[in-house]
Amino acid sequence: MATLKLDLGERSYPIYIESNLLNENNLLSKHIRAKRVCIVTNTIVAPLYLEKLKAKLGDYQVDEVILADGEEEKNLSNFDKIMSHLLVNTHGRDSTLIALGGGVIGDITGFAAACYQRGINFIQIPTTLLSQVDSSVGGKTAVNHPLGKNMIGAFYQPKAVLIDIDSLTTLPKREFSAGMAEVIKYGILGDGDFFAWLEKHSEEIKAGDQQILIRMIEKCCQCKADIVSADETEAGVRALLNLGHTFGHAIEAEQGYGKWLHGEAVATGMVLAAKLSVAMNLLEVSELRRIEKLLTDFELPLIAPETMGFNEFIKHMRRDKKNIGGKLRLIIPTAIGKSVMRDDINEDMLQQIL
Repeated sequence: MATLKLDLGERSYPIYIESNLLNENNLLSKHIRAKRVCIVTNTIVAPLYLEKLKAKLGDYQVDEVILADGEEEKNLSNFDKIMSHLLVNTHGRDSTLIALGGGVIGDITGFAAACYQRGINFIQIPTTLLSQVDSSVGGKTAVNHPLGKNMIGAFYQPKAVLIDIDSLTTLPKREFSAGMAEVIKYGILGDGDFFAWLEKHSEEIKAGDQQILIRMIEKCCQCKADIVSADETEAGVRALLNLGHTFGHAIEAEQGYGKWLHGEAVATGMVLAAKLSVAMNLLEVSELRRIEKLLTDFELPLIAPETMGFNEFIKHMRRDKKNIGGKLRLIIPTAIGKSVMRDDINEDMLQQIL
């Protein structure tokens, strides 16, 4: 079993990666504070894994909240549903929340844990590739608002992350591809050798080779853990993890949450960021072509929706959380394996790209 540590002093926690983890005895129990547990999941994941997880928690008093599936469900109404469930069932400060699902479930459960009685423990059990390599690690929790993605939330770390790669066998192909956008992101933003490794092993990844998948997920989690350990609240280097996200979040918000999967929007966002970098003479065209080729290998979109032009993008980008003093701040790649934040990109330059 691969075991990593996200080092945050007293708030450090382990990340476990292996197949058949949900059948491991005592792995969960050492991270549960008391006998009260609430599992938050959705209507897709619950029939697959909820009873198996509850069976491993036989010594605990367990209840659950089952939400509908989809990005559009990451909202304040469902946040209130979780809060109300915890209050009605008299959960206390020693209760533990378990997020069983993808990024939506992980984000909303983490935010609920951060807020309920000013903070209770929670554990991440991510079941999608995207959540396994990105959103379950690092403590970003949030819900969406119609005017912006992840605008209401908190930095709040879990007690542990359990990544059972067997859950990927029940993941739809489109969802797996969407997760690969976040995987590829790590190679573009800071590790050219990893990007080349992905190019070399793309067929094995698509075939579901277990050892290759474990190595890939471990690499992504290690990269995320190193960055979060150095900059937990995104005051500096952690912002690089938003490569492609400013454009991507604009696509999600404009199209309506759930129309484009998050990873699909990020893939297109990374291409737009790379094209901007080429226009600024910072990135070689050959590097842009490699990025486009690898994204295409995993059937990810490269072109923004036809209904979105400069005006549709910029109204959302002006609300981006990285902006300071009214200035747009964008993450752009200057080479495969190196990205920078720039705040000197004017809107005229963006209009040419968009």
